[in-house]
Amino acid sequence: MSLPNSLTDLCPQIRRDIVRMVHAVSSGHPGGSLGCVEYFVALYGSILNHKPQRFTMDGVNDDLFFLSNGHISPVFYSVLARTGYFPIEELKTFRKLNSRLQGHPTTHEGLPGVRVASGSLGQGMSVAIGAALAKKLNKDTALVYSLHGDGELQEGQIWEAAMYAAANKIDNYIATVDYNGRQIDGDVDNVLSLGNLRAKFEAFGWIVTEIENGNDLLAVINGLNHAKTLLGKGKPIMVLMRTEMGMGVDYMMGTHKWHGSAPNDEQLQKALEQLPVTLGDY
Repeated sequence: MSLPNSLTDLCPQIRRDIVRMVHAVSSGHPGGSLGCVEYFVALYGSILNHKPQRFTMDGVNDDLFFLSNGHISPVFYSVLARTGYFPIEELKTFRKLNSRLQGHPTTHEGLPGVRVASGSLGQGMSVAIGAALAKKLNKDTALVYSLHGDGELQEGQIWEAAMYAAANKIDNYIATVDYNGRQIDGDVDNVLSLGNLRAKFEAFGWIVTEIENGNDLLAVINGLNHAKTLLGKGKPIMVLMRTEMGMGVDYMMGTHKWHGSAPNDEQLQKALEQLPVTLGDY
């Protein structure tokens, strides 16, 4: 399988958007955003059945996506804009007063593509399960997806939701964990080790699959397509996706320090030198 240039060109451009957005307001979360670029490009460019120009909150007959770790909003906003949900120029308003692009996604301003306010970690799986259950009750065959941080799995609500999904056979739902091993205070293993995540989710009644390199676009597309083949078997699907926080910017990789820190002018320039302009800056 070869990828169209439109998808491969999206990745470096979205990384440019991310570092420029957080730099402009000296605020935001570049690390996890950079690490999840390929996931979002795969999802919105290849996997989802969605209609950017005809977005509705109820999403009847559309696949739905819920971002649970809402602090990585820069990558979410960039992908939404560059796949047609709202004007790319609006990325200039990130985290500014009265902007629709707040630091964590919100719904009160009616931003197309955002169906739930997120950022309070641990809640997105519950919301996604509710949406998936509603689709099953309404005989809507579209699917539901969600993304979570690995540090987020330290929240107890995740495990309550995981039990509920398996007990109620929510088998039209694919959750993915951004498994980069880092969170705001350091390495996940040092803050609160998650142990064997595959064994845990399997013990909770889920089907688990893995993407070894979540920064390889083709691997992510293939991995998510594989996950879709596992649906409809009476169990929810969990994808454990290994990524590198800060991917694409050498000084942001290999550390947790860029989880929630914005680059200064010199650091921005250094980042942009590593990320080619492919589709045009906003």
